[in-house]
Amino acid sequence: MIVLAPVYEPGSRLSEFVAALRDAAPGVHVVVVDDGSGPASARVLDAAGEFGCTVLRHATNRGKGVALKTGFRHVTRAYPGHDVVCADADGQHGVADVLRVAKRVEEAGVMVLGVRRFDGEVPVRSRAGNDLTRLLFRVATGCPVRDTQTGLRAYPHGLLDWLLTVPGERYEYEMNVLLYAARAGRPIEQTTIATTYVGDNASSHFGSLTDSVRIYLPLLRFSASALLAATGISRRPRR
Repeated sequence: MIVLAPVYEPGSRLSEFVAALRDAAPGVHVVVVDDGSGPASARVLDAAGEFGCTVLRHATNRGKGVALKTGFRHVTRAYPGHDVVCADADGQHGVADVLRVAKRVEEAGVMVLGVRRFDGEVPVRSRAGNDLTRLLFRVATGCPVRDTQTGLRAYPHGLLDWLLTVPGERYEYEMNVLLYAARAGRPIEQTTIATTYVGDNASSHFGSLTDSVRIYLPLLRFSASALLAATGISRRPRR
C-alpha cells in the first residue's frame, strides 16, 4: 500500500502522522508531495525524508490536483501494481481510518471514499458546504455520495492511469474525479470515518470563495450538459 500525502506549508502534524502510520503499518510507504512550500517548511519535509518517506517537490505552488497527479505518476513508475490511499496529513485523517479505507480498496478493487458523519462539533462552513455539494452532486449524477469533499480516498492501481487524464489543477480536481467516475459508470464505495477538525479547521488552505467557485463550476457544467442531453432526447421526433 502507498499513502500519498499532498502538502503545502506542513506543520509538525506531518511528522506525527507519518510516525503513527509507520508504527501501525510498518510495510506502508508514504509519498509526500510538497506543493511549493517555502523555506520555513524545509525542516518538516526533511524529517519526513528521514522517516523513509519519498518527498517530491514542486518549485512553486501549483495546486492540489497537480500535486496528486505528481504522486500518481510517481507511483505508477516506482510502485507499479500498488493501490494508493490519498490522505491529508494535517491531523484530519486518523491512521485507523487510513488503514480502514486501504483495506476496503484491497477487498473491493474500486474507488473508496472515506466519508465523514458531519455530526457533533463541525465548523459551519464545512457542514453547509458539504450539504450543498452533496445535494448538487446527487441531482447532477444520481449518485448518493455522502461526502463529496473528503480528502481521504483510495484508488486501486488499475485506476491510476485514468486519474492522470481527469482535468483539474486545484481543489476542483477531486470533484472532477467523482463527476467523471459517475459519467463513466465507475463504482464508488463509501466507508464511514471519524470527523476530525483541528482548531476549527484553521490549518486548511482551502480559499472559501475562489476554491468554492472552482468546485461548483464543474458541477454546474455537468448538470447543464446532462440537462441539454435529456432535452435533446425528449425533443427527438417519434418514428
